[in-house]
Formats: sequence, structure tokens, C-alpha cells
Amino acid sequence: MSVPAQPATSAGDPAAGGTGARTDFAGPAAGVVERILDIARWAPSGDNSQPWRFEICSPSHVIVHAFDTRHHCVYDLQGHASQLSVGALLETIRIAASVHGLTARTARRPGSPDESPLIDVWLDPVPGGIAADPLHVWIPLRSVQRRPLRMRALEPVAKSRLERSVGPGFRIVWFEGMRERLRMAWLAMRSAKIRLTIPEAYAVHRDIIEWDARYSVDRVPDQALGADPITLSTMRWAMASWDRVRVLNRYFGGTIAPRLQLDLIPGLRCAAHFAIVADNAPIGIDARLSAGAAVQRFWLTTTSLGLQLQPQYTPLVFAAYALNGVPFTSVESAIRRAGTVADQLRLLLGPVLERTVFLGRVGAGAAATARSVRLPLERLQWTGQASIRRSDVHALNDSDGLRG
Repeated sequence: MSVPAQPATSAGDPAAGGTGARTDFAGPAAGVVERILDIARWAPSGDNSQPWRFEICSPSHVIVHAFDTRHHCVYDLQGHASQLSVGALLETIRIAASVHGLTARTARRPGSPDESPLIDVWLDPVPGGIAADPLHVWIPLRSVQRRPLRMRALEPVAKSRLERSVGPGFRIVWFEGMRERLRMAWLAMRSAKIRLTIPEAYAVHRDIIEWDARYSVDRVPDQALGADPITLSTMRWAMASWDRVRVLNRYFGGTIAPRLQLDLIPGLRCAAHFAIVADNAPIGIDARLSAGAAVQRFWLTTTSLGLQLQPQYTPLVFAAYALNGVPFTSVESAIRRAGTVADQLRLLLGPVLERTVFLGRVGAGAAATARSVRLPLERLQWTGQASIRRSDVHALNDSDGLRG
């Protein structure tokens, strides 16, 4: 499979020598909506689940049939992670539409369930024209880098751009010094201990890894995980059954190598960790859709600055389960560890913990040479039923080396 190409340029695209704006007032031309969706499908989703299908009703109207993964994935039992992904998709549609001189109006249909919301998208021309959002160029190039990055501090100009990128209603909290990066890395390691020792997470990991792969259209290729060949071989052997995982963990310290390679070392070797914090607690699906849009703009801005990013979402997930009493596993020790993760996050974030919508790390470094790609647009079109395989459904983005 070839690496993803940059999006096609148009007359309104500055990259093609155009003005970056369109001034015609007609509705979308034939094929424009398909081109917009073909770019928008590169929006991030946990474990490359792509929790959306598109129903093209007309050249200016699309219904997004979204779904969450609460019935399949221990990381998404409340649907919050998938809702962030869908919010990122809607923002990506808006950015892609701007290249064609269009705005994208979205509205969630009242009465549609949170776990499978219907979202109407209308593509409207703008009298007087509209400038193409400069972030559109970076949509298919944005990816997860799980390997160590440079520890050089972020430039003030870069930090300022990232802080502005999330827009009104959100702000960035940084963790930059060695001590703060170490605290975040230890937090990731504690969270990783949970996900590597519960059968509920094993079922997710077993289904989402594509072995012997550099790219994957609907899963995560093993070469993108960030582990060395010996660790990957051990993981592959263990993933054959939960009994193998238990034996490896109990007698051979099976969690040590992956936690060192995927959590501790990358957590230290980066420029900074960050938290995206909402001004108000993100209660309800609409608030989480808005948070997903902020996450996507931050991530695309990171890519535009030549920086790499790795999400670190599972500590937030396990902390939320502990704080809200969500029964996520049959393993009592893991439930206690989730309480410890919540306590550590409280020390790091203080009173904004409940308003934190995303965690990650950033830094300069080479782009990932292996990554998840996407299903072709024709396989993402609504056919009257979800028609989703188990391997397609997992939650948003993560430091565990399996998400994003």
C-alpha cells in the first residue's frame, strides 16, 4: 500500500497558485461533496475505528451516521472517546469544505441516540467568497508518532500558535520540564499496567493490530506501535490467547518491556506534554463534539509546525471510570489502580481535571514511517445498516501505543 498523498489542489487553493478564495455563489458542483468527504475521512479515530458512515442526500447535504464503541471497547464504555472522534470529523469536513468556497453547517438530529447520533451537514456557498483554511493541506499528513522525540523545548511562537488553535472555550496546560515529563510518563506507565492486565483490554488489542503491516486501512499496523522486534514478537505470541497473556505477565514480567518502550521512554523524550482543558465541564454529546473539533485543530496545527504528536487518552479514561464508579473490569487490582491514576491526575491537573478533554505529548522528530490509513470512501457510505465488523470498532487515540 502506498503512503497517503497530499490532497488534490483546486483553483481556490493557494498551494495551486490560486487566491485561496472563491467568489462564485452557486451551490456545490457535481462531485464536490465526494471530494470533501474523501479528505474528511482522514480525521483521527481511536484504533482507526472510523466511527461514521456518510449518506449523501444531495450535492449540498450529507447525513453523518455516527456510532460509538461502548459495546465493544473498554476504553469507550460511555461513548465519550468516539464522540470526540466524530467532533474531529465534523471539523475536518468544515476545513475541507472551505477549499471549495463552502461553509459546513452541522446539526445533530434531536431524538437520535447518543450512541448512534445522526448529524446533518449542509454545504453552503458564501456571498463574497471564503478563504481556504490553511490547515486543509495537513489533513492526510497528520498521524501518530509513538516513538521518542527530541527534548528541545518548544519555541514561544509555536506554543502561541498551538494555544490559539483550540479556539474559544478551550485552553492548553503544558507540562514541560524534566520533572513534569517524568510525572506524566509515570502516569502513563500506571495506566498501561491496567490495560495490559485486564481481559477486557486484551480483547480490544487482539482485534485492532494488523501484524506484518506498515499500513492498515481499518486497524493499527504492528510497525506503528513503537516497540522493538523482540517485544513485537512476544506480543504477537501472547495475543493468541488470554491464558498466554496471563502466564507472560505473571511469570515473565510481560508488562515491563512494553511499558518501558511505549510509555516511559517516549514520555520522557519529548518537548512537552499537554492537556486540552474546556472552560466548562464537557457534559453531553454536543460539548464533546466541540471538544473533538478543538483536538483536531490542535493536532493539525502541530503537524503544520513540523512537530509530531502522540495522544495519551487512557489515563483520562481510567480516571473518569474511577471517579464515576464505572465498572470497567472484573480485575479488582485494576480497579484500585484506576483510583491511583485518578489521584495522580488530580495532583497534576488540580481543579481542571473534570474539564480536561485530551492529553498528549509533542515534540520535533521524524514523521512516522508506519501508520493507519483509511477505508476508501465507497466503503464509508451508508448502506442502510452499520455493517461494522468488530475489528472496526474501538475508541479514540492513545498513549498505549495502540490508539490514534
